[in-house]
Amino acid sequence: MNLSLPETGGGVLVVSQFTLLGDCRQGRRPGFSAAAPPAEADRLYLFFCELFAPARLDVATGIFRADMDVHLVNHGPVTFILDSRKRF
Repeated sequence: MNLSLPETGGGVLVVSQFTLLGDCRQGRRPGFSAAAPPAEADRLYLFFCELFAPARLDVATGIFRADMDVHLVNHGPVTFILDSRKRF
């Protein structure tokens, strides 16, 4: 955990559903009223992917708003939850 992604030779998988906001704090179903509209979410997704260009990292992406099967193996002993609003 002391090395940066370029130092490890790693890559980035950007899963396009990161823009989907499902609020699960109440009721039996998630609420999506705070999610960005599709056009804005697509713009943000592309912008986020472009942020990796200066670092020359390998970036794998999907197709925004498409059904995808994503398989991964987490390698490591930790999971980080990021919440800028500190609502945990």
